[in-house]
Amino acid sequence: MTGAPHHEPVHVLREYRNLAPWNLRDLAALVGAILDASAITPINAAARAQPSERTIRFYVTKGLVSPPEGRGTAATYSYRHFLQLLWIKLRQMEGATLAAITKDMQDQTGDVLERRAAQALGASLPVPDQLPLKSKGAPPRGKSGRALTAWIARDATRDPDSASSWRRIPIGRGLELHIETAHPLARLGPDDPAVAEAVRQALAKLLPPNTA
Repeated sequence: MTGAPHHEPVHVLREYRNLAPWNLRDLAALVGAILDASAITPINAAARAQPSERTIRFYVTKGLVSPPEGRGTAATYSYRHFLQLLWIKLRQMEGATLAAITKDMQDQTGDVLERRAAQALGASLPVPDQLPLKSKGAPPRGKSGRALTAWIARDATRDPDSASSWRRIPIGRGLELHIETAHPLARLGPDDPAVAEAVRQALAKLLPPNTA
C-alpha cells in the first residue's frame, strides 16, 4: 500500500483487508459501521437495517456469502466475506431484492465486488482508524480492536481549541450532561437513555440517602 492515495475509495477499502480475519460478531459490527458512515440514503427502513449475526448466517445458507473457515464459535470470515456482505447491504440500500442480488453476485470475483463497493461508497468511506465504530457489548477484538483503539487514542491528542459540537443529555431535575460529539462516549457508547441511567446510578452512590 506504500504510496497509495488514501482518497481513492478502492485503496481505502483495501486497508480493511489488513484487519481480517473476523469472527461473526465483529464482521457484522464492522460492515454496519461502514454503512452508517456512508453517504448513501436507504430507500426504506428494511434496507436501512444493519447486518446481524443471524442475517449473515442466513446469507451463507442462501449462498450469498461464502461459508466461513471453521465451524461454530471458531468460524472466521475473510476479506472476501467482508466484501460480499458489504455489497449485499449496499445493493439492498439501493432497493435491490435478494433474488436480484443473488443473480447479480453469481460468479463475481473479489476484485469486481471490491471495485463496485468502492464506487458505491465513494469518498464517504473512512480509513479503518477513523471509522466511527459502534457495537453493542464489548468492542471488536484482534486487529479490528487495535484499529479502534488507535482511533480513540488519536482523540486524546486532538487540538482542544478545534471547533466542536456537543450533545445534551437530561439526567434529572437540575442536572444535564454535556458530551462533545467527538468524544468516544458519544460515538461508541450506548444511546442517551442508557448514558443518563448510568450517570444517575453513579450519582446515587455519591449523594446522601433520600436526596431528591
